[in-house]
Amino acid sequence: MTTVFESVSAWRLQRRKQTQARQTLGFVPTMGALHAGHLSLVQRSRAENDLTLVSIFVNPTQFDDRTDLANYPRVLEADLAALRTAGADFVIVPGDGDLYADRYRYRVTETEVSATLEGAQRPGHFDGVLTVVLKLLHLAGAERAYFGEKDWQQLVLVRGMVDAFFVPTEIVACPTVREADGLALSSRNRRLPPADRALAPRFHAVLASARTAEAARRELQAAGFGVDYVEDRDGRRLGAVRLGGVRLIDNVVLGGATCS
Repeated sequence: MTTVFESVSAWRLQRRKQTQARQTLGFVPTMGALHAGHLSLVQRSRAENDLTLVSIFVNPTQFDDRTDLANYPRVLEADLAALRTAGADFVIVPGDGDLYADRYRYRVTETEVSATLEGAQRPGHFDGVLTVVLKLLHLAGAERAYFGEKDWQQLVLVRGMVDAFFVPTEIVACPTVREADGLALSSRNRRLPPADRALAPRFHAVLASARTAEAARRELQAAGFGVDYVEDRDGRRLGAVRLGGVRLIDNVVLGGATCS
């Protein structure tokens, strides 16, 4: 049975009972519009913890484009049905006023990694991400929290923040889940028109096969993608592209490197 909480105070009371009973908790933070990638995180959490909590919150502070925020899919009933089937024990669906009672006056800012790649393309994005993740980690009070490797830069920053602020939650990285044609699962994929959806798998294929980041950039541009960046960093090739009005990100492990 999946119990849904809309009240932060009600969830915190529930968590205290779990702690007293010495039940471990895994946490999966999401913005909803769930797909098999999210559900794989739930499955991993269930395998490693007594109980699993999922949050659904479309975080307004990480959107640099108001149109993108307005267009982000919100399908709460379908999400809850999927989480019931997946066996999530708890779901918290907080409102903006719950998480931003301070009206975002207090925020987390990282000054180096967040200024590159996604951060260079989307000013303020990682302030919003790190701030809401820190709030949610404190709210969940979980032993472990699960993040997908598709958002690699986000994963690196969250791990760094957790270390910097002595948050006692272990951050567990989980492999990117892909469609059969190689496209990384994303809530934004459903916004791709058929022609763009047919082209989209080339993104991952080129990242994986090109000899250099610059060669990958040229090949993607020639194929019809708008390229925000392709860069090789720390044993990975990271890229962000646009097809029509839809922005896609992905990354691959470079030859000889291993996943962390």
